[in-house]
Amino acid sequence: MTTRHRSPLRLAGPPRGEAGAALVVGLILLLVLTLLAISGMTTASLELLMAGNAQYQERSFQAADAGIEQALAQGIYNTSVPIGTYDNLAAIRPVPTRGAGQPITNCPEVDDPTDAQQCEYFMRYDRQTGQTLAPGTSIGTGFEASHFVVDSFGTSDRGAQSEHRQSFYVVGPSGG
Repeated sequence: MTTRHRSPLRLAGPPRGEAGAALVVGLILLLVLTLLAISGMTTASLELLMAGNAQYQERSFQAADAGIEQALAQGIYNTSVPIGTYDNLAAIRPVPTRGAGQPITNCPEVDDPTDAQQCEYFMRYDRQTGQTLAPGTSIGTGFEASHFVVDSFGTSDRGAQSEHRQSFYVVGPSGG
């Protein structure tokens, strides 16, 4: 009887040209994943900052809107004395002097309390369009319409500012 001897299986090692290729490929994939993670974190941080800016802008918008509501609720419609200071009331479009208006109540505090750009409103009689309606108009005779303009400024943190202008007429019996 003849016996055959089998030689034990030898495990062949990697071919010499591919030595360390798995390590290089793994490092490249790890680098790509790291770059994607950093990019995602940067994008998330930027979106959070943009959302905060939108929130502060909305606060300043609401503060300016509250100024108009406050001016109307006061019910002081004086055709000779404005609320707040304007640069030139005789101009076609007078500009309010910031820092010299009526403060808006419950306005959010800003980071810098020395900032003159606080929440405030101004109200003036518009001399250009204020008029007495002629007899025989559609609303009747002897009525007077006074045109008023409210300028309101709202501020919030991060430099958010909003300006609103609202005009309205007050119609009543004429004085003469």
